[in-house]
Amino acid sequence: MTSFDVPGARLAVEYSDEGGRPVVQLHGLTSSRARDRVLDLDLGRGLSGTRLLRYDARGHGRSTGRPVPADYRWPNLADDLLRLLDAWFPGERVHGVGPSMGTGTLLHAAVRDPDRFGGLTLMVPPTAWATRPAKSIEYRSAATFLEERGLQAFLAAGEDAPVPPATVGHPATVPDVPEELLPVLFRGAADSDLPAPEVLARIDIPVTLLAWIDDPAHPVSTAEELSRMLPRASLSVARTPQDVRAWPEVLCADVAG
Repeated sequence: MTSFDVPGARLAVEYSDEGGRPVVQLHGLTSSRARDRVLDLDLGRGLSGTRLLRYDARGHGRSTGRPVPADYRWPNLADDLLRLLDAWFPGERVHGVGPSMGTGTLLHAAVRDPDRFGGLTLMVPPTAWATRPAKSIEYRSAATFLEERGLQAFLAAGEDAPVPPATVGHPATVPDVPEELLPVLFRGAADSDLPAPEVLARIDIPVTLLAWIDDPAHPVSTAEELSRMLPRASLSVARTPQDVRAWPEVLCADVAG
């Protein structure tokens, strides 16, 4: 593992060089490379013969971060991603993969620098556009709750929350984020949304959308809307843990294609 400095943070980076196509893998809000392995969202574990770059977003996992909400808005995370790609894969078209916040980061980066990506595999796209304001209110409420009552009370309050059918049986996990930064991350997420539909329509590369059912934070409706907006998109919806376990094979096919 190595590190990479960006404005206001030092990112923990892991690079596996087996030759072949360059791939960058991201994770979701409050997660990390390590936590995504537990959640069966580490699709890169099935890859071989690639140059795979994985990293913890600022404030997550082993990366550092400042208590500044704007640092964690998706356009700023896209800045971090593009800096990493300039350092590891200068001048190359990269395949990007990531869930939720990772999807938001990748789409903002692809809008800003469309020639940087050869394809995308986007997992469980988050609330966006019409569904985003309610989620933003929820994130701000969570941030206030954490500041007033602390992490243990926050975790206890969420113990009985329903889980998507596709994630049943996964071990319980907690945010892989320093407790003092968690409210800050939530406020940054509350101020984030996917790019505007008319801008997304200009991303003319192959995009695979992988969604799952019954998850209000990652509604199938977002993936369906993205599949209509993006010119070369395909959509697959998981209903069981077995469906999710097939996702690494989807990524392998996307990268090979």
